[in-house]
Amino acid sequence: MTDFADYGRPRRVDGGLRARSARGAIGRSWWSRRFLEVLESFALGTRLTRGRSYARAGQVLTLDITPGRVDAVVQGSRPQPYQVSIALKPFPAALWSRIEDDLAGQAFFSARLLAGDLPDELEELFAAAGAPLFPAAVDELTQRCNCPDFAVPCKHLAATFYLLAEAFDADPFELLHWRGRSRAELLDELRARRAATTGATPPTPPVDPPSGPDGAVSTVEAVAPIGAARALAGLTATPLADTADRFWSAPVPLPDRPPRLVTGTDLLLRQLGAPAPAIGGPGLLERLRRAYRAFGPADR
Repeated sequence: MTDFADYGRPRRVDGGLRARSARGAIGRSWWSRRFLEVLESFALGTRLTRGRSYARAGQVLTLDITPGRVDAVVQGSRPQPYQVSIALKPFPAALWSRIEDDLAGQAFFSARLLAGDLPDELEELFAAAGAPLFPAAVDELTQRCNCPDFAVPCKHLAATFYLLAEAFDADPFELLHWRGRSRAELLDELRARRAATTGATPPTPPVDPPSGPDGAVSTVEAVAPIGAARALAGLTATPLADTADRFWSAPVPLPDRPPRLVTGTDLLLRQLGAPAPAIGGPGLLERLRRAYRAFGPADR
């Protein structure tokens, strides 16, 4: 016999991960909105909505993102919280190497990523490399929850999806981490490849300032710029007159011509956003996007 307590009101928790959005749509950045649009295009919209109140009430206790997997603990109506996992196959190392070559080959992408941002055109670059940034079908996601609800996604999985979208809002590199590359790994690769392309020496991590006999940091080293720290020897700083003329110089050689940005056929769709629900909503947007991509190669 089914225990009706399984379907009662969730137990209140303190200190849970509460969605920042109190009403309306969840997701502020293009990548988090795109992630939820893709999920809704899988006809999961009504199921996803059931978890929105859970996400906003702070029922998700923990959320952990690792390459290929998201694990969460969600408090439901039972005393014991539910264990939730969402798996998505990460890209193999060889594919990431190709993507990193493509990213480093366009200064626009390197500059935006090194600044901590994901440009809209990034999705098209991943698709062209044969590595769609977002799942193309629902069966690419392995969803598991140990609750008694047979629906997939259940409200605990749905709440995790919403909190995951907000985690992507807070740190876009978490999306790439889920796909197999951490922020540090990706940025280190981009710096090294850009340096190899331009012939510049890749930057080295700053050295710890030396300390005196009493453990105090030397004043001349503490106030010296990080870029000049490697030039210091015996605690002698580079004279200001020798560096002032290079203050406005670019840290790496600039290209002779502005970089050409390769954009995809669905750029207009990204600018217009999702149509009204009466004519199809996010599901129609996703179908149009796939149609644009299917016809794209013939137009080029």
